[in-house]
Amino acid sequence: MRICRAALAGPLLVALGALPAAGQNRPRARDLGVPFDGDPGPLNAITDVSGVEVGHRTLIAGSGALVVGRGPVRTGVTAILPRGRGSSDPVFAGWFSLNGNGEMTGTAWLDESGFLEGPVMITNTHSVGTVRDSVIAWRVQQGEPDSSGYWWSLPVVAETWDGYLNDVNGFHVKQSDVFAALSGAGGGPVAEGSVGGGTGMICYELKGGIGTASRRLGPQHGGHTVGVLVQCNCGLRDQLTIAGIPVGRELNEPRVWSDAETGSIIIVIATDAPLLPHQLRRLARRAALGLARTGSISGNGSGDLFIAFSTANPGAASAAAAQLTMLSNERIDPLFQATVEATEEAIVNALVAAETMTGANDRTVLALPHDRLRQILERHRRVAR
Repeated sequence: MRICRAALAGPLLVALGALPAAGQNRPRARDLGVPFDGDPGPLNAITDVSGVEVGHRTLIAGSGALVVGRGPVRTGVTAILPRGRGSSDPVFAGWFSLNGNGEMTGTAWLDESGFLEGPVMITNTHSVGTVRDSVIAWRVQQGEPDSSGYWWSLPVVAETWDGYLNDVNGFHVKQSDVFAALSGAGGGPVAEGSVGGGTGMICYELKGGIGTASRRLGPQHGGHTVGVLVQCNCGLRDQLTIAGIPVGRELNEPRVWSDAETGSIIIVIATDAPLLPHQLRRLARRAALGLARTGSISGNGSGDLFIAFSTANPGAASAAAAQLTMLSNERIDPLFQATVEATEEAIVNALVAAETMTGANDRTVLALPHDRLRQILERHRRVAR
């Protein structure tokens, strides 16, 4: 979809849920020959886990000098609904903080209860409060209050900072944007790159944003699916590693930071495997290994927060005495491997999908050049055949 910015009287407001088959007009990492381990699901996306829906609201407006409250605007919000919009059934979940210079609300109750109640939302750092309150309002709209006379809700909202390109102190994400991301969520292919919460993000000093990938286990491992979605905004250029090759060191595109990163990454992991909360915490930790494969050291200034949930065991939260299924710990290693592999690929997909963006004060962040990436991989004989 091409929209002429000059023709817009106000912000570019785009709500994206499921995309048509041709909706991905940018190649993905595998299309460029980047080799990855493991077998992806049919969409190679978090929505390969049955029931999971994703929605984005993308906000782009203005150019030139930063005027707080007026722009330029390069931001948005992304929603991940574990069982889709039509369900209020909580899912078992666990979370992990690799480095805590960031925010993910609702995690105290998630730890206590073992359940994720409602969606996972991702936005910019200074819009967390607005998004949190808006999710509560949206949930109230979806149905009648509970038996106590009100909806009780502690939403999970995570963030990364987009203030290099965006008027982050202008608070441009509104309740209507959150409602649009939630109401527009769907299954199918997931928009990647500079969309939703990832609109203004920077990854390894290149344009970053939203990326996704999945792995489907063979029948000998239960045939389960693991899907990952990332909002990547972390890392320094020289750290960037793709398919084991130090790609960042071989790129000569202009740098953004000097010697310390100021970014973060949020990683959301979904699976249909019957895992309990303590096992999902273990799964969330493994995302750190996929992140490390791309070169990150999870620096002091980085908020690296991960959450994992399972769509198995429906109705467990409401049952008086639930009859649960649980995968044996002795059979969990293939899920760990799938998480590591899908996390690595999701990050590279975000970089490949993102396009060069100019934002506040005419700062420009370049996209990962596809031709240079291909050349580097070919020189190191790391192109998939």
